[in-house]
Amino acid sequence: MSTRTVLKRTPLFEVYKKYGAKVIDFGGWELPVQFSSILEEHDAVRKEAGLFDVSHMGEVLVEGKDAESYINYLVTNDVAKISINQAQYTAMCYPDGGTVDDLLVYKLENEKYLLVINASNIEKDFEWMKQNLKGEVTLKNISSDTAQLAIQGPKAESILQNLTDVNLSEIGFFTFAQNVNIGGIDGVLVSRTGYTAEDGFELYLANEKVEALWNKLLEVGTEDGLKPCGLGARDTLRLEGRLALYGQELSSEISPLEAGIGFAVKTNKESDFIAKAALTEQKEKGLKRKIVGIEVTGRGIARHGYKVFSEDGKEIGVVTSGTQSPSLKKSIGLALISAEHAKVDMQLKVEIRNKQIDAVVVKTPFYKKGK
Repeated sequence: MSTRTVLKRTPLFEVYKKYGAKVIDFGGWELPVQFSSILEEHDAVRKEAGLFDVSHMGEVLVEGKDAESYINYLVTNDVAKISINQAQYTAMCYPDGGTVDDLLVYKLENEKYLLVINASNIEKDFEWMKQNLKGEVTLKNISSDTAQLAIQGPKAESILQNLTDVNLSEIGFFTFAQNVNIGGIDGVLVSRTGYTAEDGFELYLANEKVEALWNKLLEVGTEDGLKPCGLGARDTLRLEGRLALYGQELSSEISPLEAGIGFAVKTNKESDFIAKAALTEQKEKGLKRKIVGIEVTGRGIARHGYKVFSEDGKEIGVVTSGTQSPSLKKSIGLALISAEHAKVDMQLKVEIRNKQIDAVVVKTPFYKKGK
């Protein structure tokens, strides 16, 4: 007897058809990989603007007198450093330093935070948060009630500004405004964050309002080049910006330090946190392996899971992500390799279709906005 998995859908699922989206199974979700083509959508975000439905992401509200100390115990960054209407990128870890998830923490009020987590980890993360609950704190998983759009690209601000009286230029990087009215739709959290290495905003709102907002944004933005975009472009954009993806650059087997997000690990913060001892030891003793940027200089594209070898033929690691960069016209990737080989300009080999192809360690990010 066969069993069939029922895929989850966002509130915009029916809208995808109108725009001709190609829909795939993405970690248990039925999501658009592309609306037109990955290259066209990637190009739109780099040059004009793109609109993504990311309503599959998870959201958890943390409230109470001890909310700050509880989150600080749960994550590797220092939440005490952010103010109301500021966001922070961080990681949650297991005691051995492996990563439970990477996430954004939004400080809504002094005793109220919004945690935004990866879609495929919602149940696991929420269970982890409950298991490690400390102090006077309540948790509420609002993932199934909350939608999220991302408008990204150099024209994102001017397009969005057409629909609101709030001065968007006053919302700085990693800050946000609450209860914004956009085109008559109220209660929108507007955050200057994103996952594309471009300027832009992430918009959080109630599920029942998201279709109206999606339509309004395309209505006012199409003339300026705004295009609906899928997961395919989201992946090439984030990889060019060297932004980690959970399940590839981060996992229970890979620590945030190994993944190269050490900026989000504050082992010297005043409060204790899960994995502090393991991550401190990794820092003090030095990492045995690291994720680095690679460029394939021979023919071929490095893909997730491909083996990496030193120039003298020793197996030294594995590719975590790889693609043909639409912006740079090069075969780029990220690879978890032994630290002794993780030096810029180090020559490597990547096994692509049973052949060892030349590659080299390069500086990251591969792409920087405006360069």
